[in-house]
Formats: sequence, structure tokens, C-alpha cells
Amino acid sequence: MDEELRTVQALVEKLIEFSVAYGFQILGGIIVLLIGLKVASWMGRKVSGLCLKKDLDQTLALFIGNIVKLVIVAFVIIITLGNFGISTAPLIALAGASAFGATLALQGPLSNYGAGLSIILARPFTIGDTIEVKGGSGVVQEIKLAHTQLIGEDGELITIPNKRIVGEVIVNSHSNRIVEARIPLAQADDADRAIALLREVLEADETVPGEPRPQVGVHDFTYGGVIIGLRYWVPSQRYFQERYRLNTALLSALKKGGVALLEARGAGLPVAPTSADPEERA
Repeated sequence: MDEELRTVQALVEKLIEFSVAYGFQILGGIIVLLIGLKVASWMGRKVSGLCLKKDLDQTLALFIGNIVKLVIVAFVIIITLGNFGISTAPLIALAGASAFGATLALQGPLSNYGAGLSIILARPFTIGDTIEVKGGSGVVQEIKLAHTQLIGEDGELITIPNKRIVGEVIVNSHSNRIVEARIPLAQADDADRAIALLREVLEADETVPGEPRPQVGVHDFTYGGVIIGLRYWVPSQRYFQERYRLNTALLSALKKGGVALLEARGAGLPVAPTSADPEERA
């Protein structure tokens, strides 16, 4: 019993000696670490806010803010380890060797980060734009270093690795997307009247922007009639919804105006396409 008490007493004495010798050093290191983390977060937010005030892209502003935060955190950790008497030189060498090994092992995933950095700096598109790339189309919701996320018209989430974007053809329609349509008319019908009816519907519709103006005219000629071409713009996020609605309104206007479509099938003629979208032509 006495031996156990002496052991406990010796342990308590060691703890007291350690606390007296290193207590203030440990407390100072913890305080420096906590203050440093707070300052890093504050500086990251400040830098991001300053970039946004300078009309910098939101994604790029957040990226710069995070880089500043990480750099400050790294310096704080080095200072804290130095307060504890730990040499940081071996840790830096180990981090460098680990980074080199990770680069070789994660060459594929890391290429996404390099491509993401290129997208953030070059800014071929920004959040809110409607893009089409690698068979995916939608509104850009978020641009990360590893991938870019799009929201499709039906609300589906489309995630594209950034290395699949860089180097590819990117179609950026911004907030509006063009609709191209073809309407076959019989030769007996008044093409000028049909064009006026179609133009009236498009210019009166609130979803079709005034600039650029809708384009309506004789697109081509066919045996027994003419092909009326239409080019107008609708909001990208409601492309098919607005296109179908306007097609119905255009057809109704032609019927009310007494303009009939060319009966191509009944006459044994080739049917004129009703749309000239690139994907449908393919």
C-alpha cells in the first residue's frame, strides 16, 4: 500500500514539474493556434468579400479566399509546433516527399484539380450560365476544383469531371438559348401573311427577349411550297417548356389566319424538318 502511494506521489510530482516547466508554453501554443485559426477564417472571408466587391467571379473570389486561409493556417501550425520545441524541417521534408508520392499515385484525380484551376482562372463560363459540353447540358450551379455541377431542365444534377471539360468545345448560351424551327407552307398560301402572323406571336410573347429580335423569313423552297424559318431565343432553364408552348401558339395563329401547312406526306414529298437544333439534325 505504501509503495503504491509513493508511486502515485511520484507521478503527481512529475506532472507538477511538467506543468510548471511547460504549462505556459503549452497554453501559449494553444492560444496562438486558436487565434491563428480565427484570423485565417476572418482573412479568408475578407479577401473573398473584397474580390466580390471588385466584381470578380464568385467562384474565383471564394477560391482566392480559401487559398489565403490555408496559407495562414499553415504558418500558424508551423509557429505552434515551434513553440513546443518541435523542429519543422523534418516535417517539411516529409510533406514534400508525401506530396511527390501522392502526385504519382493520384495523377488521374489530380488532373481534375488542375483543370478546375484552369476553368476558374480562364472563366469560359460562370455560375448561372447555361452550357453544353460532353453531351451534358444545364445551368452551372457550382464550379469546384474537382468537378463542375449543372442543373438540367428537369432538375437533375449533372456532375462533370473538370478534365472532361478543358480542351473540349463548350457551348455557352448564357441566360438564353436559341430555337430554330422550320414550317412548310403550301405554295397557294400567302407567305408574307404567314411571316407576319408568326412574327406577331413571337414579338408579343413576354418570354422572348427583344434583343436579339426574333428572325422569321423564307428559309428554303420545296416542290409545291416554301419553308418558313424561325429563329428566336427563350430562357435556357425553360428551353423545351417554352419551345413547346410557343410552337403551339404559332400553330394556332396560322390556323386562325387561314394559313395551312404543306401536306408533304400526302403529296409524296419529303417532309421538311420541324426543328434545326444541332442535336436533332445529327
